[in-house]
Amino acid sequence: MSTLADVGTESQNDGVVSSLRALSEQAAPRGEAGQLPVSRAQEGVIPPVPESLQDLGIPPSIIEQLILKMLYYRGELLGRELAKLLGISFSLIDDLLETFKRQHFVGVKKSLGMGNMSGIFALTEAGRSITREFLENNQYAGPAPVPLYQYNEVVRRQKLKSNWLSPETLKGAFKHLVVEADVLAQIGPAVNSNKSFLIYGQPGNGKTALAESLFRVETAPIYMPYAIESQGNIIQMYDPIYHQKIEDEQGEISALSTELPYDGRWFKCKRPFIITGGELTLDMLDLSYNGNSKIYDAPFQLKANNGIYLIDDFGRQKASPAEILNRWIVPMERHIDYLSFQAGGKMTVPFEAFLIFSTNLRPDQLGDEAFLRRIQYKMFLRSPKQPEFTLIFERYAAAQKLECPEGLVEQFIQKHYIDTRGKFRRCHPRDVISHAIDVINFESLPMRLTEQVLDQAFHSCFVESMEVND
Repeated sequence: MSTLADVGTESQNDGVVSSLRALSEQAAPRGEAGQLPVSRAQEGVIPPVPESLQDLGIPPSIIEQLILKMLYYRGELLGRELAKLLGISFSLIDDLLETFKRQHFVGVKKSLGMGNMSGIFALTEAGRSITREFLENNQYAGPAPVPLYQYNEVVRRQKLKSNWLSPETLKGAFKHLVVEADVLAQIGPAVNSNKSFLIYGQPGNGKTALAESLFRVETAPIYMPYAIESQGNIIQMYDPIYHQKIEDEQGEISALSTELPYDGRWFKCKRPFIITGGELTLDMLDLSYNGNSKIYDAPFQLKANNGIYLIDDFGRQKASPAEILNRWIVPMERHIDYLSFQAGGKMTVPFEAFLIFSTNLRPDQLGDEAFLRRIQYKMFLRSPKQPEFTLIFERYAAAQKLECPEGLVEQFIQKHYIDTRGKFRRCHPRDVISHAIDVINFESLPMRLTEQVLDQAFHSCFVESMEVND
C-alpha cells in the first residue's frame, strides 16, 4: 500500500564528502601548502545544507517514516515546523507531504495560503495505522540522522592541529587555580599532542580539577550530529549532559525561516568534556541498545570525539585496569574504534577523544611496564609546598569574601601541619574554609576568620587517631 522508498546511498558518498570539503575551504582562507590555517576560528568544516534527498546520504524511507512518527507523537504540525524538527530544508519534504496527502496518510487541517509550508498537518487513521508499524522497527523521532561516512569526515576535519596549543593559552585556562609552571610544562605537550595521559598522585591534590580545567582552554566550536545512521540502525549522539550547544550569531534556526545556516541535523557545541569514575564498566564502552525504543545510545568515547574523555579513579572500576586499557589498544594507536550492534554487525568509527586517566594508586599497582607504556604521557602530581598551600588558602578565602587577618594562615599552618607533621593537600583550604563558613553562619559571627574558628573547622574536617584507655 505504501510507496515508501528504500534506496542505497553508496553512489552519493563521494559527492557529499566533496561538498563538505568545498564548504570548509570557502569558510577560511588557505595557509601554506594548501592547508587551512590554524586560527581562533578554526572550525575545520561546516556541514553544508543538503539540497536534495540524495545529499542527506540516508534512504528516503527514513525521512518519510520520521515525518509520520513526528505527526504521530505531536498530533499536528505546521509544514515548516516539521522541516525544522527534522533539521532539513522544507523543499526536501514538500513532495513527500504531497505523496502522503494523495495516499490519505496525512490531511491538512488548516492553511495560511502559502502551500504546504504553511499548512497544519495531522495523520489520518490510515496514517496512524502505518506509523504504528514503523514504530515496531524503532521509535526514534528526532532530527534526521547523519550517515556514518559523513560523520567520519567531519570528525576527521575537526581534529585540532599539532601546534594548536600555546603556553599562554594553557596558562589562561588554569588562571583560576594555583598551578606552578613545572606542572603546566608537563601538561602542555600531552594536551597539544592529543595522546593518552596518566595523572597520578595522592588523593586531594587536584588531579580531577586539573583535568577539568582543560575544558576552559579556548578552542573553536565543533559540529556534532544529533544521531547517526549505520546499517539501518539509529545511534543517538546528542547528550544534553555533556554537549553544550552554542547559539549561532543568526540565532537558532527559526520555524519561520526557509534558510538554514548549516545542515540542521548537526548542532554546534563546545568541544565535549566527559568524565566517568568507578561506575565505568566495559559494557559502557560499546553501543547501548534500548529494547523499548529499538535505538542505540552512543558510548562515552564516541560522544567525546573531538573533545576530552577523563577516566577518574582509574583502577577503582569494576573492570580491571588491564581490561579497560586493552579495550583501547587499537583505538589509541589507530584512532579508530569498532562498535557492535545487537544483531552481530559492527561499525567503524573515529576515535579522536583526548583520553586522560586519573588515579590515586601507584602506577605499579595498575600494571607492569608494558601495560604503562601504552599510555603515552605520565605525570606525578606532587603535594603542594607551603608557599603554594598558603596562596591557595588566601585565594579561596578571598573568593568567599572572608576577612583573613595577616599572619593567621601562617599560624594555622604551623599549628596543624608543621608541628604535627601533617601532609599538605590542595583540597584542604577549600574544605577547612567551607567548614569555617558553616561555623560562622551557625554562630552568627562576622565574616572573618579567627584562630578559634579555624581550629573548630579543622577538627571537624579530619578524623583523629583514637587512643584506647584501659
